[in-house]
Amino acid sequence: MRQFLAVFHTEGTKILNSKMVWITSAAFTIGPLMAAFFMFILKNPDFAETSGLLGAKAQLAGDATWPSYFSLLAQIISIGGVIVFGFITSWVFGREYSDQTVKDLLALPFSRGMIVYAKFSAILITTLCLTIYIFSIGLLLGGVIGLPGWSASVLEHGLFIFFISALLTMALSTPVAFFACYGKGYLAPLGFIIVMVVLAQIIGAIGYGDYFPWAIPALFSGTTGEESPLTLLSLTIILLTSIIGFTGTSAWWKFADHH
Repeated sequence: MRQFLAVFHTEGTKILNSKMVWITSAAFTIGPLMAAFFMFILKNPDFAETSGLLGAKAQLAGDATWPSYFSLLAQIISIGGVIVFGFITSWVFGREYSDQTVKDLLALPFSRGMIVYAKFSAILITTLCLTIYIFSIGLLLGGVIGLPGWSASVLEHGLFIFFISALLTMALSTPVAFFACYGKGYLAPLGFIIVMVVLAQIIGAIGYGDYFPWAIPALFSGTTGEESPLTLLSLTIILLTSIIGFTGTSAWWKFADHH
């Protein structure tokens, strides 16, 4: 346990001292800002039109309420999280090859499996903190706008949908780690992320999103206009995808011929 904590501390220090996590946090902040801006326009259409924020012929669908706002935040975390969480994962694993520090890790008196576990743990903590940050910013902005429809039950439901969507999206980051190791850098995992995002949109549009892992969180969050129940089959598909990615990454570190 002491060895794991030592490796975990090292990985956490790498993340905190990197520009990546702060740039990622700043970029992801655009999500709740845009959601709040959208709610503000819906809540004040006349002001938005007279001030030039909205064209005279423009029409926006939806209503400016807390339930709609929470749903929009969940959609942002489920779609944007695939890219942001995947980018964090690709950095944590891919930088070792790009910076040629993988040989230094392998020389440490720790098992290769422990290094992988520590990296995934650091990624989980980082993405959880980022998720909490995004939701907190969203709450603050929603309060500033003065959205109607607030209640304890609305907050509870919004929290549930948001964080379950985030956790489902986090689970899909493990295959990204495998491609970062297999491709020995950033290019392969980032390409994989882009392909999965595109496929999720296409497969979701033709009605088979419940069977494609990267489309399931978005459907659950309500991208189709209403929240899609998380079925046992969909949850199993995501868990299997996550386990395959984790197992593949662990096997690569343990058995691949590292030079």
